[in-house]
Amino acid sequence: MTVESVDAGSPTPPLPPGDGEPSSPWGIRDFRLLWLGRVVAVLGIQIQSSALLWQVYEIARRDHPIAEASLYLGLVGLVQFLPLLAFTLPAGAMADRRDRKTTVAISILVEAMCAGGFLLMALHGSPPLWGLLAVAALFGAARAFLAPASQAFLPMVVGRRALPPAIAAQSIAFQTGAIAGPALGGVIVGINVPLAYAAAMGLFFVGIGCFLLIRTSGRPRQVEGGLSPMESVKEGLAYVWKTRIVLGAISLDLIVVLLAGVALLTPIFARDILHVGPEGFGLLRASFGVGALGMAIYLSRFPIVRHGGRWMFAAVAVFGLCTLTFGLSKAAWLSGLVLLIGGAADMVSVNIRQTLIQLATPDHMRGRVSSVSMLFIGASNELGEAYSGVAVRLLGPVGAAVFGGFGALAATGIWAKLFPGLRKADRLD
Repeated sequence: MTVESVDAGSPTPPLPPGDGEPSSPWGIRDFRLLWLGRVVAVLGIQIQSSALLWQVYEIARRDHPIAEASLYLGLVGLVQFLPLLAFTLPAGAMADRRDRKTTVAISILVEAMCAGGFLLMALHGSPPLWGLLAVAALFGAARAFLAPASQAFLPMVVGRRALPPAIAAQSIAFQTGAIAGPALGGVIVGINVPLAYAAAMGLFFVGIGCFLLIRTSGRPRQVEGGLSPMESVKEGLAYVWKTRIVLGAISLDLIVVLLAGVALLTPIFARDILHVGPEGFGLLRASFGVGALGMAIYLSRFPIVRHGGRWMFAAVAVFGLCTLTFGLSKAAWLSGLVLLIGGAADMVSVNIRQTLIQLATPDHMRGRVSSVSMLFIGASNELGEAYSGVAVRLLGPVGAAVFGGFGALAATGIWAKLFPGLRKADRLD
């Protein structure tokens, strides 16, 4: 592996791949188990989320008008994000000190226990909202420990040479669960809410089984000089700050998602601008995921191995242009098309960004660097929704989308100037 044109002064320059490493992750037994575990875990999360949102809104609606009841749906996301904010950095430090495979398995076990808690409360008939939110907070904490450990474990399973297609394949797993999960969850919730929680719990246990069958050791390489947990977190933050190629990739994602994310705008456009109703809204929401899934499948077969930095900046620019076009579109077919293209462009950016970060980071730092990346992603999603709400209030939905598109295009140019090493990053194999 070589990432060319890394900025001078990077603490740890990347190393070439070892001889004999496989180029395709699909030939690796442990990767297939890892991939299957991710699919079923994401399916479980999405099915559980569908049941929880439905149940919380149904309970809140009994005692509150629609406007107030909808606030409880926001609380579901908030109580899961706060533990992510609090624990992600310490979880990254732990992923660099403890067995990553064990951490992933224990985290999924806690998620299964949370699904069991939701199931018991659903069987009760009328559970208290505080109880549902408390279990949701515990679930958010489990995800905070799961994310950095699983990201840092992937290169240990596949090696450096197969890492780009492996990241694309992991994106396929996520997009498959993210697209199929809500639809499947809606069907099961329509039958029975406790059944949805039971299905999620069963899927989590299947995921645990997959991880336990993996033979690759999850123990990270230890470095001399033991650091305290707080010093370890500080070392990870310092590494991200000093390694310009990593800092540029993470911060570019933060600013673009913050400005150009249109997820919160799709119901407004579907109902009041495109006039396509709930069916059209569903198609708009699905378009982005379908584009991302299609591109992930392509990249898993034909990974980008040259001019990685240029491809990433080009993809971000296309994403911004799609957001701009979405804001100006008055035709449902055009809006769906640009969301489809935007999803594909976003997947190119995500794939290259994650590959660059993994290849530019030594193994003993991967957990902490992954935790910083996950924290930025979580913050960009949560802050992006808040920003979109304020932007719609000030500029209107069309103005918010157009401003976000222009902002993403401007950020592309600014980051290309600020981080020339990221722009010039070449080989990803």
